Amino acid sequence: LHPFQSLDVADNELEELPAALADCPRLKEANFKGNRLKDKRLEKMVNNCQVKAILEYLRAGGRGKGKAENTREEARKKKREKQQKDGVDGEQDEVEEASKLLVKVLHVSTPLVVKVSPGIKDVRAFIVCCVLRGVNLEPGNTLRRFLSMQTKLHEDICEKRTAATIATHDLRLVKGPLLYDVQPPEELRITPLGRKEIKAKDLLRQLQLEAEEQRKQKKRQNISGLHRYLQLLDGKDHYPCLVDAEGIVISFPPITNSEKTKIKKDTRDLFLEVTSDTSLQICKDVMDTLILKIAELNRSTLEDKDDSGSDSEPDALCGPVNSNPSQGVQPTNLPLVVEQVRVVDTDGNLKVLYPSKTDLATVSSLLTVIR
Repeated sequence: LHPFQSLDVADNELEELPAALADCPRLKEANFKGNRLKDKRLEKMVNNCQVKAILEYLRAGGRGKGKAENTREEARKKKREKQQKDGVDGEQDEVEEASKLLVKVLHVSTPLVVKVSPGIKDVRAFIVCCVLRGVNLEPGNTLRRFLSMQTKLHEDICEKRTAATIATHDLRLVKGPLLYDVQPPEELRITPLGRKEIKAKDLLRQLQLEAEEQRKQKKRQNISGLHRYLQLLDGKDHYPCLVDAEGIVISFPPITNSEKTKIKKDTRDLFLEVTSDTSLQICKDVMDTLILKIAELNRSTLEDKDDSGSDSEPDALCGPVNSNPSQGVQPTNLPLVVEQVRVVDTDGNLKVLYPSKTDLATVSSLLTVIR
């Protein structure tokens, strides 16, 4: 198929398009109209003659592609399982170190609630959230290491955000209950990290211009930052967003979250969010790994403070204070506390509760979970 520059398979009763089309770089013109495609999003792109968007959609793992897609999904699953088994980075010494980590699951009587609107189903259907208490981002470059860890997860287990997207928020600044909703690009407004408030449509246009400028300056096709993820929204008439109780958009996956809930050095409690248009299980697997990596970072921070002989006040550290004054140091294996978050439909029916009794199982060999 590679040499083809044009393709006409109109009116052929096709129910799906082969994933192999995504590997045809010379294909510029294509006519898929008049077929019986099961994937309605794909059918809409076909009717609008969006050839580039169609190829990107297939490349990103769009629905309705039969055996080829199943093969790709199986490969993704094996890759995630291997990364989780190896502690993402695969270093044996880090696996042994992580085995001592502790996380306590707290079942609160009135957990934070995320309500899901019906329209999200055809845009980015899956979301998993939780609250994580007791992090310590204040010492040295810990915050920078935290952000680098999140970037690495986006590259690896999230497959450059095509499988899932992570957003982390300062819990103090999150006003619940939350609504996981869709809005038209010209109506969705957000204050992106490090930027002023802007409409989603204008933000994407701005990022596209910045991407072109990057290419010109560096004289190469590779671009960095948010600019790499713009194609993930191709062909969408509505964009996903997480809205707080005040009607403010705090997250715009898979692009960015809001300056309003930005994490800072003095942040102690986090609201964690993972979204995907692929599957709920991917969201849970990514959340499991995210909690593991934060636990590793948190314990590493405490150990660094102990090694340096820090005499910081006890309340600057996470977890309970060491009651034995003769020791004078904070234990390094105190558990982080994970609080459940409920995801419900508009009628209040439960869709997801994380972490449930079966969650965090993918990292059970690396993490001791106290329930």
